[in-house]
Amino acid sequence: MGFDDALNKAKSLASENPEQAEQMLDAAGEQIKDRTPDNVDGQVDKGVDAARDKFGLGGEDDKDKDD
Repeated sequence: MGFDDALNKAKSLASENPEQAEQMLDAAGEQIKDRTPDNVDGQVDKGVDAARDKFGLGGEDDKDKDD
């Protein structure tokens, strides 16, 4: 299985379970922030948003609508 195959499978799973995918991305982002210096938090957030976009989950704009 190549990278593209893995990415397509991840996209498929994320589209079937969007709430779980969002929770996973949020948890992963928080774990990374806990283990890295505070000055990279913004970059971590951008990476999580990019992953949301890649998986078709939306980004910060969609997240703000829920708050």
